[in-house]
Amino acid sequence: MNSRVIKIITSTAVPLNVQNIDTDQIIPARFLKSTTRDGFGQNLFRDWRYENDDPGQPKADFTLNNPLYDGRILVAGKNFGCGSSREHAAWALKDYGFDVVVSSFFADIFQNNALNNFLLPVKVSDAFLEKIFTVIEAAPETTLTVNLQEETITLAGTGDHEHFSFHPYKKTCLLNGFDDIDYLLSIRDEITAFEERKKALVLQ
Repeated sequence: MNSRVIKIITSTAVPLNVQNIDTDQIIPARFLKSTTRDGFGQNLFRDWRYENDDPGQPKADFTLNNPLYDGRILVAGKNFGCGSSREHAAWALKDYGFDVVVSSFFADIFQNNALNNFLLPVKVSDAFLEKIFTVIEAAPETTLTVNLQEETITLAGTGDHEHFSFHPYKKTCLLNGFDDIDYLLSIRDEITAFEERKKALVLQ
């Protein structure tokens, strides 16, 4: 399956109940030397994951090191992705294995970078975010279902759900695995027809 396509994702989730997580915490600046998108996942939240910057000393109290939590969905506190505009933050999250980040607020630049890298930012209310944290922390096996077509997010077991709003163009791109160039190519017949109509009008 094309990993760029996002339609319906059902997965357990990793809770990171911290507000104002900035891009330097997501991927520290010292790891930005690479020009490709590969390998950034191993340094995701590097300073929070390890003692003394040593991968051999994982911090037991950090959620990514907790064997109870796993999945394709990261649930984070309010104001996720603030700080610098580095696109590497989205690269690191996607490379680690996350396809969805749920929060009650995203920094605008991070949100755009995420969408351009086929990482789905789902904005929910503060109340629903707290409900997700409460349920998952009590029962880590709980799954979330994110349905992009219907624009809904649902907690398994309780059945609690919420609607989220999504930009129609970006929705089309994610449902089809399109980047901006792919989208233009997908409508090239319509573009050609439009240009032909314009030429015909000029010649009249």
